[in-house]
Amino acid sequence: MQILLTGGAGYIGSHTIIELDKAGYDVVVVDNLVNSCEISIQRVSEIIGKPIPFVKADVRDTAAMDAVFKKFKIDACIHFAGLKAVGESVAKPLEYYENNMNATFVLVDTMRRNGVKNIIFSSSATVYGNPAIIPITEECPKGECTNPYGKTKSMLEEVLSDVQKADPEWNVVLLRYFNPIGAHQSGRIGENPNGIPNNLMPYITQTAVGIRKELGVFGNDYDTPDGTGVRDYIHVCDLAAGHVAALKAIERKCGLAIYNLGTGHGYSVLDVVNAFQKVNNVKVPYSIKPRRAGDIATCYCNPAKAKAELGWEAKYGIEEMCRDSWNWQKNNPEGYK
Repeated sequence: MQILLTGGAGYIGSHTIIELDKAGYDVVVVDNLVNSCEISIQRVSEIIGKPIPFVKADVRDTAAMDAVFKKFKIDACIHFAGLKAVGESVAKPLEYYENNMNATFVLVDTMRRNGVKNIIFSSSATVYGNPAIIPITEECPKGECTNPYGKTKSMLEEVLSDVQKADPEWNVVLLRYFNPIGAHQSGRIGENPNGIPNNLMPYITQTAVGIRKELGVFGNDYDTPDGTGVRDYIHVCDLAAGHVAALKAIERKCGLAIYNLGTGHGYSVLDVVNAFQKVNNVKVPYSIKPRRAGDIATCYCNPAKAKAELGWEAKYGIEEMCRDSWNWQKNNPEGYK
């Protein structure tokens, strides 16, 4: 099978290429490089030992996407492409709705016109809002998303579900990610945020390497064991392997399927900071800041459905996640520059 990865030069996409290659799939990458860097594709090529077909294009460009489907025999698509910074989405809601919604509309329409009806969608645990159930199962009702980024994920889940309902030949897998951290064990690829990081781990690693003065911990008065927010952190290589498992579901003609991809363990912000300092023997100065609007106390999943139906479960623990994150940052202090 040949798999199209939109946004495949990004953090999760680049790691997924490696897992797909291990499993014997052929890959084509389309990315406009707004949130990513072509160097990541070059390094993945070195890791797997062969070139990766890469097209620099915006998924919203109908003509460019038609050309991709004419040139390559695509069997399925893993759709990563989209703007993804929560804070920026609050400041620029129109840009987020236009980009994330239209990219998916153009992609799905192009797939339909070319007879390709298999898609894995990169969704998010943000669709649960303030979850009604902890640990979160797939049966947990979707909540009120607190930002435009999360709302685009939730709305696009509905769009893709409706497409599948209207035409049962479609196979649609919605993967709700929890919090990916870590990096490939080679230290050659990893998370490379633009500007000030929005996520915890790159802020920790940039503080440890001296780019940032200190880590800001937002709130220490939550109803959690140490007062800081608890999240389900998952190694990006485990997350990447989840996409390969999801392709097996598509090959079985799954129709519509929804899976949480997480470890099932909740770690607080300070748990992660302490694990990082311990495993890497490096200090991370931090200070407590006020809570951020929209943050919730606790969010971690029950990943039993993915294990039962896909045979997938996370293999790596928090120490491996911290070790591999630091291995990437210390070897690439300025990312891909």
